[in-house]
Amino acid sequence: MTVTDTRGPIAPGLAPKKRWLTATVREVTIETPRVRSLVLDVPGWPGHRAGQHVDVRLTAPDGYQAQRSYSIASAPAANTITLTVEMLPDGEVSSYLAGEVQVGDKFELRGPIGGYFVWTPELEGPVFLVAGGSGIVPLMAILRERAAKGALLGAMQPARLIYSSRTYEDIIYRAELEQLAGPGTGLAVVHTLTRGTPAGWTGLARRIDAMMLAEAGIPPDQMPRIFICGPTPLVETVAFTLRELGHSLKLIKTERFGPTGK
Repeated sequence: MTVTDTRGPIAPGLAPKKRWLTATVREVTIETPRVRSLVLDVPGWPGHRAGQHVDVRLTAPDGYQAQRSYSIASAPAANTITLTVEMLPDGEVSSYLAGEVQVGDKFELRGPIGGYFVWTPELEGPVFLVAGGSGIVPLMAILRERAAKGALLGAMQPARLIYSSRTYEDIIYRAELEQLAGPGTGLAVVHTLTRGTPAGWTGLARRIDAMMLAEAGIPPDQMPRIFICGPTPLVETVAFTLRELGHSLKLIKTERFGPTGK
């Protein structure tokens, strides 16, 4: 599976002009051996919607700058924003954010960016999410927003997440996903592992396929709003398969990512 420093919607387009803000790292959480979540204080942050992303810019002492885009993992209701970053081989931005950054460090960001791959609690219909690897990040913002706003709206629409990871240790947000899918939440989380399973594993152990989507997903007649995020091959395969299974194209939103060479 391919991962990347950059993330953006399938439909290309220029990001709206936003001013650069200074983010200060408040907290660093190790999610997996290669993934960290950074909780940031960002004075002047205008707020965001679940599914949006930001540009991050690092400036070296000699003036050299590197810029990448990262999905926002936190719910819009949070007082801070959270970025979850996977370290990539030779990733000049990810190697810092997922490896060297410490509490108190500062860097620039701008956003929020993106209006296509977004979800709000007011949207009608069940929510069907499909993620591969770090593609879980914007979907986690959706699940966190759903949990935060559900009580205020009186009820939460049913939700289902199918999440493909390499190994059990590579599952990002593993404990929180289990909590979000607790009794009475209306959320079911289905994990599948593609490169080995731990002793006693009783879950799925293959790539996402038509049978998995049909049996573990939400049926087309329930008209779920579908969000798919992950490596390009996974996203294209899942989107095509869901259409073949009878899901409405207008209810399927996709976001994919691939290697940047940096």
